[in-house]
Amino acid sequence: MNVLVTGVAGFIGFHVARLLLQRGDTVVGIDNVNDYYDRNLKRSRLALLELIAGKDKDAGAFHFIEADIADSAAVDDAFGRLPFDRVIHLAAQAGIRYSLENPRAYMQSNLVGFTHILEACRDHEIAHLVYASTSSVYGANTSMPFKEEHRADHPLQFYAATKRANELMAHSYSHLFDLPTTGLRFFTVYGPWGRPDMALFRFVDRIYKGETIEVYNYGDHFRDFTYIDDIVTGILLATDNIARPDPAWDSANPNPATSHKPYRLFNIGCGSPVKLSEYIGVIEKCLNKKANARYLPRQPGDVHGTFADCSRLQDAFGYQPSISVELGVSRYIEWYLDYYVKRMELQTYLLR
Repeated sequence: MNVLVTGVAGFIGFHVARLLLQRGDTVVGIDNVNDYYDRNLKRSRLALLELIAGKDKDAGAFHFIEADIADSAAVDDAFGRLPFDRVIHLAAQAGIRYSLENPRAYMQSNLVGFTHILEACRDHEIAHLVYASTSSVYGANTSMPFKEEHRADHPLQFYAATKRANELMAHSYSHLFDLPTTGLRFFTVYGPWGRPDMALFRFVDRIYKGETIEVYNYGDHFRDFTYIDDIVTGILLATDNIARPDPAWDSANPNPATSHKPYRLFNIGCGSPVKLSEYIGVIEKCLNKKANARYLPRQPGDVHGTFADCSRLQDAFGYQPSISVELGVSRYIEWYLDYYVKRMELQTYLLR
């Protein structure tokens, strides 16, 4: 297939594009490569995608466009490159904490940018739009595990509010223009090539260097940590199966996860939440180093816990997460040591 992947230089976008290429699809990727975090990491991801497409005779072709989805002309240009069979929209301003400081960045990328994607999908009659949402939309809900049928009307951060808005915007396009859309609520994604602003990198990096880590909510909260390979598997399962109207949808008792139009929502998580203190313990074991921890109260916008019910995705497509936290963290640390530590040692050696 020809697939457009937005946010292709990002953590999840990179892994999705890599798997698409490896199975022979042609990928056009768009990303503004902004400085929200280390641009070198983003460039390294892109270089690896170019390498896969260039060296593996069975791989698909890769084309990269450096542009911002908040620029409607750039989005129109991207959609004009090929007749796309699928659009996987992963570009967004990420991060919960940053939304407290710079909400306008979320407005531009997550609301304006998403509108441009919807309009382009409509104009080019895209067969299926799959887009990233987040477990953060569940907000103040404490009924667990989280189910797509639960209401998501009380977000605790502006970031979550913009992602919930994306779900509602998508439904309007599914309703008005019969655009098939699938929203995917990701639960705490981690793994190799992950973002350096996320907790796993900060914990691993500081524990490895013997520095103090900051542990919020005194390590008492829990997350449904989901390894990147399981996330990508779920994304492609949903992408390959186009959204259809739900014949059982009842307007008198509406299910928020489906519709009378080609629209649906899925959780993608592990389904096995882990307490933060236990997660840190796994990191300590893998590094064979003890953490120096500074325990602090919960931060504004943080939720106490997340726990995904993935039964809808399992029933629909056989999704089954398979990577344990112990295995996933060990794989991440192996990558960290190779990408960061060896590179730093080489730079130090060359500067002597």
